[in-house]
Amino acid sequence: MSSEHTDLQQYCVEVARRARTAAHELSTAMGSQKNAWLRQSAQALREESAHVIERNAKDLEAAPGFGLTAAQTDRLKLTPARIAEIAAGLEEVAALPDPVGEVIDSSVRPNGLEVTRVRVPLGVVFFIYESRPNVTADAAAICVKSGNAVILRGGKEAAHSSQAIVRILQRLAVANGLPADAVQLVETADRNAVGHFLKLPEYIDVTIPRGGESLIRRVAAEATMPVIKHFTGNCHVYVDASADFEMAERVIINAKCQRMGVCNAAESLLVHEAVAAEFLPRIGQRLADHGVEIRGDDRCRQYLPRAVPAVEADYAAEFLGPVISVNVVSSIDEAIERIRRYGSAHTDAIITRDLAAARRFVARVDSSAVMVNASTRFNDGYQFGLGAEIGISTDKFHARGPCGLRELTSYKYVVYGDGHIRES
Repeated sequence: MSSEHTDLQQYCVEVARRARTAAHELSTAMGSQKNAWLRQSAQALREESAHVIERNAKDLEAAPGFGLTAAQTDRLKLTPARIAEIAAGLEEVAALPDPVGEVIDSSVRPNGLEVTRVRVPLGVVFFIYESRPNVTADAAAICVKSGNAVILRGGKEAAHSSQAIVRILQRLAVANGLPADAVQLVETADRNAVGHFLKLPEYIDVTIPRGGESLIRRVAAEATMPVIKHFTGNCHVYVDASADFEMAERVIINAKCQRMGVCNAAESLLVHEAVAAEFLPRIGQRLADHGVEIRGDDRCRQYLPRAVPAVEADYAAEFLGPVISVNVVSSIDEAIERIRRYGSAHTDAIITRDLAAARRFVARVDSSAVMVNASTRFNDGYQFGLGAEIGISTDKFHARGPCGLRELTSYKYVVYGDGHIRES
């Protein structure tokens, strides 16, 4: 084993160990402390925006060398307005109820024991994410507010920006009686560091990867602790036989075209054969107006002859761009079966005026969010009223859907007695 490997491993262990110590301290921190930290950090970001932008300029200067596209570079860029948005996000988290210590339920047993279930932090979160400086602040806010220490492994492309933000968060944490190590940024760009952290379950309680599918699959395969994740977002919209066409058109265009490069954008459209002849030419033109390429099955192409013939892989694809797959189905059950076969359990929607059809779809489509007459784009922590979110999970244990403050907690049983002993 090389000394370089050993040094990196020791660095990762030390970061994780400090996070574990910080998590113990955070578990008893008062909500008022955490809220003061968030509000003061927000104010400091505004006041020190010039310095943050100066550090961000170094990342922007290096962006071409990392091969970032124009869109990626734009997401990386910080301006006074964007820093103000980050600060406002911290204040929004401060305004949310503190989940730690919440009594979920309570009962008194026949023998007089009082049994309560109380919400507690998970502990230490290892968060891996893409090169967006605002995510650095968002993740730190939601983790610490929910009582967790966080280890942030951001992309190297945003290293200077994230470091500037974390320094502010750490300074204000100490000023409010919180441990500085509650928020730590991994300071090495060595990709092997991720592998070392994933082998530290004695310090890290959960890993949350947010990025490309290959990264998430690697993390899921290597992690020795639970992982909160989703792999892809192949979201479907099904237009039922009873659908209102104007509603369907409005929802589909929003779901597909509002933002194409996000996980809750629609990638697959299913249309009941009873309305295909009338509806497909209509929606086909609207999608074309937005520059979206349609890849359709044979029945779809009867009504949209300029559609590209779809191949099997198209039906399961997360395009993240101006492409959508389209299928004509003979029944709601065929639509549900296609979602089961090709979907990613992320978000799926039905457009219908038939209450029985809506109920059947909701009962049988097993996704993290199922929409009735609403865009898939609503599967989002802010839209669901959770405030900030750290990601969307398609798993069933322990969190599902948008992961906000409560999803970063667990619970424990607390039992009050009066000298009770068990006799049988």
